[in-house]
This record gives sequence, structure tokens and C-alpha cells, in this order.
Amino acid sequence: MNTIEKLQRTQAFPTMRVESTPDGNAHWLYMHADAGSGVRPCFRTALMDDMWSFLTSITLRESQRKPGQLRHVVLASDADAFNLGGDLDLFSRLIRTGDRERLLAYARRCVEGVHALHASLGGDVRSIALVQGDALGGGMELALACQTIVAEEGVEMGLPEVLFGLFPGMGAYSFLCKRVTPQLAEKLILEGNTHSSAELHRMGIVDVLVPKGEGEAAVQELIRAQQRAPHAHVALNAVRGIAQPVGYDELMGITEVWVDTALALGERSLRTMERIVRAQNRRAGIASAA
Repeated sequence: MNTIEKLQRTQAFPTMRVESTPDGNAHWLYMHADAGSGVRPCFRTALMDDMWSFLTSITLRESQRKPGQLRHVVLASDADAFNLGGDLDLFSRLIRTGDRERLLAYARRCVEGVHALHASLGGDVRSIALVQGDALGGGMELALACQTIVAEEGVEMGLPEVLFGLFPGMGAYSFLCKRVTPQLAEKLILEGNTHSSAELHRMGIVDVLVPKGEGEAAVQELIRAQQRAPHAHVALNAVRGIAQPVGYDELMGITEVWVDTALALGERSLRTMERIVRAQNRRAGIASAA
């Protein structure tokens, strides 16, 4: 990374690594910093708490922003996957007990995070998803919430929720419809297939496709290019919010449909969900704990 601007470790979080430029205008969040301890690289509650805590801490009030100051947030991963999506183990337990309150609280927490990213953390931030490993379900939704998706070749992305009778309920449909037609968005959701980063680049879903191992350098170059015209990029954040809004109420309404759909799932769907959890455990090297 030091080919453009040196990053330094800024804050310690149990589940993620944060590095920032000395001027504080670029922050790199690496999810799953605890991956070596045998945890699934998914949206565990602890990870979401850390992520949203940090993003909230760097969100400036309007009075704190400076004209033409452009900042960047990069979302990446320390695990071999970008993010495998929602915490299916938690979902299956809450569905079995009919705990709508906790399931809705989890879903709302997800929506609050992706909406904040999509809304540019108040207006002066460009968000970039650096996808160097598979991004599934909620992991792909997180990437879609960002202004730019940079993906390395050989990565798989997809929305497999239909395999256990659900749909991706934390923004996928809304965000996809800003990149492709609603018909294609529905097709991607209802088929539930994974697609290579190259395929998604051809569809217009991945913005920048680079060879394996070149993702970080590409993001650094992207940041440098955008910083040559900071006023324009901050202005386009505002324009995007006017011309292509994804409202908070829209996302919350959809996620309530997701919760009610989840609570109606039968035993077969729950067993499928639990098989996926066991597969994720094996991938993370924690099969003995499954």
C-alpha cells in the first residue's frame, strides 16, 4: 500500500483491523481480523457492532465538514472470504423460537449500516468495497451499498438465500436496481446462483475488475484519481441521493417483509440453513465445533 500513501493502524477492535491515512481522509476496514481464531466470516453481531461503531465515529456533522473535503472508506477482509452473509446459525435459532423481536433487531442493525454507507456517511465520503474473496448474501449486499465495487478475478459473488426459502432482505433488491434492470435484479435473487467477478463486471454490477492480488493497488489508484476532483465527487454524492435515492424507510419496510418471511420457514428450510452453517464452519476450519 505504501506505493501511494502510507497507512497506519488507528484503532483496535476485536473483529476488525482499521488502518487510516495520517490526514484521516481514508480509512480501510478489514473485517474478520479474528478469522485465525476459527470464526465464520459472516455478519456476527460482534462484527456489526464494531463496524457501525467505527463508521459512526468518523461520520461528521454538517457543521464539521469542509467544502471540497472528500474522504474515503474502504471495506475489505482479513479472511479468505469477503463476507459469507448473515449469521445463519443465529437465524435458525431465532426462527425456531419465534423470536421476532431479536430477528428484527438484527435486520434493522444491518439496514442501518448499509443505509449509512449508501448515504455517504452524511455526504462527504466515497465508499469502496474491495472484494478479494467470496461475497455471498449479506456480504454482497454490503458491497452493493458502496459507491464502487472493486473485485479481483476468481472471486464468486451471489445471493443464495432462495436455497432455504428466503430472499436477501437488507438492501440487495434496492441496490441492484440502481445498477441493473429490476427484471435482472429479480432474476439474480430468485435463481440464487453465484457468479464470477468477471461475469458481474460484464453485467455492470462490479465496477472495477483487476487480476488476483492487485485489488489494494487498484483501490489506492482510484482514491488518488478521485482526490484530483474532490468538489465534483462530493457534489455527485448529493446528486446521487437526489436522482437515485434508496430511502431508509424503503429498506426498513423490505427488511420487515424479510423477517416475517423468515419466521414462516418450515423445518426443511431450517435444516438447509443449518447445513450451510456446517459448510461455513468447515471452510473456517472449525468443523469440530459444528
